[in-house]
Amino acid sequence: MSLFKDILSSEESVFKNEVALDFSFQPKIVPYRESQQRVIADCIKPLCVKRNGKNILIHGPPGVGKTVAIKQVLKELGEEIDDVQILYVNCWQKNTTFKIFVHLCEQLEYPHTQNKGSEELFKVVKNVVNKESAVFVFDEVDKVEDMDFLYSILEEVFRKSIILITNYPSWLQKLEQRIVSRINLQQLAFEHYTLPETKVILQQRLKYAFHEDAVEPGVLDLIAEKTFASKDMRVGVTLLREAGMLAEERASRTVAVEDVSKALESKLDLDSTASMADDLLILLELVKEYPGLKMGELFEQYTAGGGNAAYRTFARKINKLGDTGQVVLEKISGGADGSTTLVRLPAEKKLTEF
Repeated sequence: MSLFKDILSSEESVFKNEVALDFSFQPKIVPYRESQQRVIADCIKPLCVKRNGKNILIHGPPGVGKTVAIKQVLKELGEEIDDVQILYVNCWQKNTTFKIFVHLCEQLEYPHTQNKGSEELFKVVKNVVNKESAVFVFDEVDKVEDMDFLYSILEEVFRKSIILITNYPSWLQKLEQRIVSRINLQQLAFEHYTLPETKVILQQRLKYAFHEDAVEPGVLDLIAEKTFASKDMRVGVTLLREAGMLAEERASRTVAVEDVSKALESKLDLDSTASMADDLLILLELVKEYPGLKMGELFEQYTAGGGNAAYRTFARKINKLGDTGQVVLEKISGGADGSTTLVRLPAEKKLTEF
């Protein structure tokens, strides 16, 4: 028996360009985000005539195109304007002033970052960008542990536009006063896509990723419905990839509805593999910010920060964090509220332990 007998050759693959189903893929057109992109571009435009740009806070839930839209704007800026430095930092990975300055130096092609402190690194950044103008983009800025980098840029970079991206509009309330008084942030919200918009966006990805006629009727409609229900475009991208791979596993030259159904059964629960990890990380950050709250109180903070999951879904994800030991769930019986659950961090001591 050959384990690899029933396999499509590369010429028979349903995929034309599987990279188009990566989360990092940058489409040529970003549908339904044109108005937001114009606002972002307007904040940057003064830099093109050697004036100071505007600063903006972009917020909205995961999977609504914030990062894709801003990267498209930056791509066009880089193609059309030569004397504006474009500096992009994902603060999930670079979450301290030191790490951010090292990353900025790397983007500016300054290699000698070893054995240098934050002040020395920022001096390098400042000396380079002050010769021209600069756009600083800090994606997932709510993940940073300190704001010294932002204060330094505001104080010592001459011509700049600062773009901050977060899932939480309430994050702005935690910004230090010394920064608030200087940054003068404009706000821009990204809302969920409608069902027709979701379908058009997935149709675009489908055309990029698959050969013509490789996807059977009904596949797009089903995936669009599941994606719209999840409120996360990455669900659709994941489903398209999984369904395509399942079609190839059965040596089919077309993707069928049965492949989508099987992908839903094997890879996706009510949450997507694309968004589940992000959702859990977001909730873990929420617990770190508000440790020791009752489950209901924590849910109130979640919704106030822009969360849109129902309480049952929220509680199920918190319980998943508890199952993996990332948070501690303490059941308490009695009292005015009856039985309740406190959500705290593993290292957080209870009052009885002091």
